[in-house]
Amino acid sequence: MYHLEQETQDDWWEVEALYDLCFAPGREALSSYRLRDDVPPIPELSMVARDADGVLAGAIRYWPVSIVGDQTHAALLLGPIAVHPTRQGEGLGGLLIRQSLGVAAQFGWERVVLVGDAPYYQRFGFTQLDGVVMPPPTNPDRVLAFSQGNGAWRGVAGKVRRYDGA
Repeated sequence: MYHLEQETQDDWWEVEALYDLCFAPGREALSSYRLRDDVPPIPELSMVARDADGVLAGAIRYWPVSIVGDQTHAALLLGPIAVHPTRQGEGLGGLLIRQSLGVAAQFGWERVVLVGDAPYYQRFGFTQLDGVVMPPPTNPDRVLAFSQGNGAWRGVAGKVRRYDGA
């Protein structure tokens, strides 16, 4: 059994160590990290999962981004999400995604975008997103979207940029 709670400042370095463990060296060189530079994650949506002994088992973060085209639209950038290698396969990643998307809906966030593997994220309602371009060199086939409501992505096109308050 896991306990999900909002990530706190005290969790920061432990979560960073988990991300370092779960992702390849140089993860911060990825283009999606440029969208996060000097922008804090959204506290209410950044969660940690701990086991009964308080050991960190997983974490998820969300960041605000802007999609700039004919109009500017606000969206969430999901990621990173990580589950400790000894806890993978237990459904913890899905629990973090579902729980955090529910909280995002409560806060009025309609759109979520991520860069990831479609076969994994489709089970949570993510679909390939056309017309929205992540910073290069992102593979466009890995740009996925989730809509909290009908048509949240309808008419949204443009480049994903650092959040500008739109």
